[in-house]
Amino acid sequence: MSKILAIDYGAKRTGFAISDESKIFAFGLSTQDTKNALHYIGQIIPKEKIDTIVIGIPKKLNNEYALLVPQIQSFIKKISQQFPDIQIVEIDERFTSKMAFQSMIDSGLKKKDRQNKALIDEISATIILQNYLEQQ
Repeated sequence: MSKILAIDYGAKRTGFAISDESKIFAFGLSTQDTKNALHYIGQIIPKEKIDTIVIGIPKKLNNEYALLVPQIQSFIKKISQQFPDIQIVEIDERFTSKMAFQSMIDSGLKKKDRQNKALIDEISATIILQNYLEQQ
């Protein structure tokens, strides 16, 4: 059975999450330097039998795209070229970083641990994926 990979693309760091084989639950996978993200995806796709990638697209409150979107579109194009059989789904990721930070507070993480931006990116990817799974 195949799985879904979620990506929270960032200028410096990119968070990843993965679904279970039943495509019901999302689990944080890792955070990678963005410069290594495409290589990391190339390792994960065959290992985890990924058939779909869900990537967050940041929008502003007025529904305009954030400044990072052209970089994300370029990244999506590279994924499509390297893995033409993988379905890529774009999903609105507004507020996922804030939701990730709040979930860290709610889970009782100490202030020092909540400052770990890599963890926020991984949790954001998990939220993006769980939102997608719930919509399906």
